[in-house]
Amino acid sequence: MKKVLPYLQILFSAVLLAFVYYVFIITNNFAPAGLNGIATMIQYKTGFSISYMSLLINIPLSVLAYFFVQRDFAVKTFLFSVVYSTAFLLLQNSDLNFIQYNAEGHDTIYPVILSGVLGGAVYGTCFRNNASTGGTDVISRYINKVRPETNFFVVTFILNGIVAVSSIFVYSGDTLNYKPMALCILYCFLSSYVGNLLLKTTKTAYKFTIITPHSEELVKDITLGLHHGCTEMDVTGAYTGNKRTMLLCVVNKHQLHDFQKILAKYPDTFSYFEVVSETYGNFKHIKPREQQKA
Repeated sequence: MKKVLPYLQILFSAVLLAFVYYVFIITNNFAPAGLNGIATMIQYKTGFSISYMSLLINIPLSVLAYFFVQRDFAVKTFLFSVVYSTAFLLLQNSDLNFIQYNAEGHDTIYPVILSGVLGGAVYGTCFRNNASTGGTDVISRYINKVRPETNFFVVTFILNGIVAVSSIFVYSGDTLNYKPMALCILYCFLSSYVGNLLLKTTKTAYKFTIITPHSEELVKDITLGLHHGCTEMDVTGAYTGNKRTMLLCVVNKHQLHDFQKILAKYPDTFSYFEVVSETYGNFKHIKPREQQKA
């Protein structure tokens, strides 16, 4: 299941994004992020389906990624693109117009919010499974690999900015209309924000670094009160030459206040904490020192 689950999540995400495009985006005349945004504008102007345009764009990009980025990433991106294009084509040729949200030019912000949030969920799920929705994500990752000093998100932002500016001229009539650009930027912001939240997940934690002369008492309090262990290291102050113990401990977010209360009980104790984006593994089966000695 561990091997199959990522592919199932990618398949579901592809179908969900096709649903988002069909229900919220196509009917409200704005371009979302990336090369799929370009495909949306082409369909608006020419009637050439997003499904076919997406395949024309993403198949070559997947081949490029296979040889020059990473094979697993390329295969999963290709799978996403094929399922997304197929699902959208089926929706487009179905008699499901009644499920579309057509704001008719009024309060268009609502379908943008809905599509941005759902699109962000799709992006976050794909990135967590080493995949992408294709388009600018593949280009950005390739550029980042060739030129590692280049910021991935900056490249993506520039490419999406080009799409946003282009949408002004595609969706405007006789006079320039900046509303499509604003909607595109809002979509990009929401989808990026939600995607980043999913990437951080609920496994965020706090890592404490503590320097103290009261290591035994402190470790006992942490173990009994919070059910967390610590890693101990002997350290020496560079200025004073005093011998101390340095403790490393990772605790859950909801335990931050309790941990700080424990630290406040011990004088001559210095500490700081950092946010840990994600934790792996557990140490439930490791016995305390007293039990090991017994």
